[in-house]
Amino acid sequence: MKLFIYFSILLGLIFSCTSHKEKNKVIENKPPEVSTDGITIEFKTDDSFKFFKTNKVNSDDISKELHALGRVGAITVPATQGNRPVLVLFESPELTSSYIDIAHHQINISQIQNINIKQREIELERVKDLLTHGAGTGKDLLEAQMSLSVEKTNLANEKASIVEHEVKLKSNGFNPDQLNFTSAGMAYIICHIPENQITKIQKGAECKLEFASFPNEKFGGKIEDIADVVDNTTRMIRLRIIVTNALFKLKAGMFASVSFELNEGDFININKNSLITVQGKDYVFLKKNKQTFIRKEVQIGQQIGDRILIMKGLSNDDEIAIEGVLQLKGLSFGY
Repeated sequence: MKLFIYFSILLGLIFSCTSHKEKNKVIENKPPEVSTDGITIEFKTDDSFKFFKTNKVNSDDISKELHALGRVGAITVPATQGNRPVLVLFESPELTSSYIDIAHHQINISQIQNINIKQREIELERVKDLLTHGAGTGKDLLEAQMSLSVEKTNLANEKASIVEHEVKLKSNGFNPDQLNFTSAGMAYIICHIPENQITKIQKGAECKLEFASFPNEKFGGKIEDIADVVDNTTRMIRLRIIVTNALFKLKAGMFASVSFELNEGDFININKNSLITVQGKDYVFLKKNKQTFIRKEVQIGQQIGDRILIMKGLSNDDEIAIEGVLQLKGLSFGY
């Protein structure tokens, strides 16, 4: 009986050791093989490879929003008196003065061109005729010529004054000729964007505006003009946006938040978490087969939200790691 008990215990020990060895054999997990200076990472078991999630990349039409701070530079309201049906109210008193001065100079120009100069020309011709028939003198001719010359000088001065005021208005984003033909109930917003975004902005493009005075209301605007000069200090370009203000809610001087939808074009793009950067170079891990990743250097473009544009290095339907990227980085670069 004792012999049977000893034999049973011995079989149990043998079976236990054998089972333990088999169990160890099953759970054995061989380390991945890293070769070609860390470029190739090959996993020996499917279970290890399943830790890493992948996704195929494709090119998409990428759009983003560009935000800028704007300000209502002027509004138009109905005029109650005078020849002009519309008044332009500027935020800046200086611009208001320039705009009014332009109107005065235009009236003076019309007076000089259509009345004064024509009268002096008629007088000069009359004096020349009298002189031809011996009824006039050289002094009369000289005085008539001087009178005409004075009026022409006055005309040149008036035009020069208009140019001076026009430059002031245009440098602040307003075209006085366009303002002359505007209607009441419009608001003009001035904002600035970086020069590197100018190729994505066009005249006539629509935008959205929000005003701190009306937090629950959105306004639609349209780009009416793009400045021809880049600010030498800020490297920004000025835009003029026109907004319908039929209820006259918007007032000159109000601040606005302006957003433009920009189309970046058709590019392959990846999630920012798929990218690693080492010593100034950018990489992703490309799935070669069911158990192998390849480290691939890529050339990146702009980041839009959590997406990064890929300019070079990937093709449509390439499959890259999107989870476990830091572990692959450690295996690839040895840390």
